[in-house]
Amino acid sequence: MMVCEYKPGLEGIPAAQSGISYVDGQKGLLEYRGIRIEELAEKSTFLETAYLLIWGELPTTEELAAFEDEILHHRRIKYRIRDMMKSFPESGHPMDALQASAAALGLFYSRRDLDNPVYIRDAVVRLLATIPTMVAAFQLMRKGNDPVRPNDDLDYAANFLYMLNEKEPDPLAARIFDVCLILHAEHTMNASTFSARVTASTLTDPYAVVASAVGTLGGPLHGGANEEVILMLEEIGSVENVRPYLEDRLQRKAKIMGFGHRVYKVKDPRATILQNLAEKLFAKFGHDKYYDIALELERIVEEKLSQKGIYPNVDFYSGLVYRKLGIPTDLFTPIFAIARVAGWLAHWKEQLEENRIFRPTQVYNGRHGIAYAPIDQR
Repeated sequence: MMVCEYKPGLEGIPAAQSGISYVDGQKGLLEYRGIRIEELAEKSTFLETAYLLIWGELPTTEELAAFEDEILHHRRIKYRIRDMMKSFPESGHPMDALQASAAALGLFYSRRDLDNPVYIRDAVVRLLATIPTMVAAFQLMRKGNDPVRPNDDLDYAANFLYMLNEKEPDPLAARIFDVCLILHAEHTMNASTFSARVTASTLTDPYAVVASAVGTLGGPLHGGANEEVILMLEEIGSVENVRPYLEDRLQRKAKIMGFGHRVYKVKDPRATILQNLAEKLFAKFGHDKYYDIALELERIVEEKLSQKGIYPNVDFYSGLVYRKLGIPTDLFTPIFAIARVAGWLAHWKEQLEENRIFRPTQVYNGRHGIAYAPIDQR
């Protein structure tokens, strides 16, 4: 019998071949389809980037216009989904609401017609279009308000902020939010993407694929880390308290949220871009004292832990940006999901091209030869 080496968390074990994104953790390099993230953040839009990820090439002017138009006309959600969301408890986490709502889309649109390019495109458009609407709708509903209808005069990012805050956003705020979506759209074989590909490999519908990935993203060790960063900064409270807080965490060998990455051994390139975005927001809309705490925390972590390759990751500054945009803390991870739907759908589509159902093995460490004991003898 072949003996398999056990790797906790499948660390370092390739689970797929993919041409979607590339990371070099030693150099701090992230590429989508060969294009550096810095260039996309400067020059692209989220929908153009989503098109690139899913179909493999940057769209022409005509292709992008058609794609944007399709998404614009599919932003609204069916009233039965809206009514279902109204029955969710106000205290429920928005990620749980999003997972249930994404799965519910499959009740209306699932045909599992996976050999049909029209079905594939329709699913891509519908998921990209409706996920932001559902996130914004639940936010208003849990406050006892009716959701705001999408505004067809606004682009993807601006429309979401409009549905969330019930007013048109400042153009700078909308552009910065759009860049945030680009930065979170894809990141190789992370936990939620692996979940998406495993689900996709069974040939179920794409709505189940996205729902499973949303559930995986919600954990504090994955997408939920950006919420934990804000809670950590609030707990620290002041710049003066940073060093004693950090030293206490290090002594107890406790995790420092927003630092360290399985892949990056230098500062996450997305963290650098997000830091610059935060500074642009502060320059126009006012400073955030928690940014000063974050800067001091980064400085002292680098002083103490840089030799171990521990630097800020994408979660460290994203929460500060979202906070300045007026987004509640528990919506940070659903917004991560809005962006990552593009990457999940790219991997869903890629998985279908040469599909083989995932069936990993295990290392059994249980007992053998145990006799059944009658209940009166236990």
